[in-house]
Amino acid sequence: MNLQQKKLAPGLYLLATPIGTARDITLRALDILASADVLVAEDTRSLRKLMEIHGIPLGDRPVLSYHDHNGAQMRPRLLALLAEGKSMAYASEAGTPMVADPGFDLARAAREADHPVTSAPGASAVITALTLAGLPTDRFFFAGFLPNAKGQRRSALEELKEVPGTLAFYESPKRIAAMLADAAEVLGPDREAAVCRELTKKFEEVLRGTLGELAETCSERTLKGEIVVLVDRRRLPNIGESDIEAMLQTLLQDLSVRDASDRLAAETGLPRRKIYQMALKLDRG
Repeated sequence: MNLQQKKLAPGLYLLATPIGTARDITLRALDILASADVLVAEDTRSLRKLMEIHGIPLGDRPVLSYHDHNGAQMRPRLLALLAEGKSMAYASEAGTPMVADPGFDLARAAREADHPVTSAPGASAVITALTLAGLPTDRFFFAGFLPNAKGQRRSALEELKEVPGTLAFYESPKRIAAMLADAAEVLGPDREAAVCRELTKKFEEVLRGTLGELAETCSERTLKGEIVVLVDRRRLPNIGESDIEAMLQTLLQDLSVRDASDRLAAETGLPRRKIYQMALKLDRG
């Protein structure tokens, strides 16, 4: 592989790294890793291994650790390097920086200090899960990790109950059974969901079913690896045309035909085309 080793402009480069398979990295990310003056990583061992796999020489360049526990101490040092005109690559442990990742404070501080910040996009566990789960992707809400404590977790789920889109969570193998049991009780046992684990790896698996079914499955089975849980939006059952018309009439008082149709389709799960045609008819009438 011919990497483009060229002088990078000063600034912070946010690099997405593979979530499993090492070859799921972009050529641009490899070029930046080969060229940056300073390398920063949530896990320096993972970054070094990734560079070894792809034959990227480190040379005498520094590889600095930046994570949740040392961020406050490391940010001034990293900002000082940027102020010297260095090009700096920051790599998450796995996936896209800023998404459930400690790089947020670093990028924000760099922008506030007027340093250029750019992103080299790539792998993301939540996006990969959305493509595999078979649940609607037109709207989704990423909620990250839920609280560990049962009461706080249930309160967080209660706040998300009415979100008109697919819900996405990261979860650990140790908590997945408890999380699904709480989700089934708070969100409803009949809501469709998917548990995606070990994405892009050898033992990749997607479990599909209702929250009730998945809670029962995971209570009897030990899962391993990184996990993404997706939950379908709440569906309103047995909605007749008269109900749809009444809801549309209310929405059309403040929204355009398109926006009213989009909102009602998201809230009900009904086909947008059908709702849009009804909205057009009401608007013209």
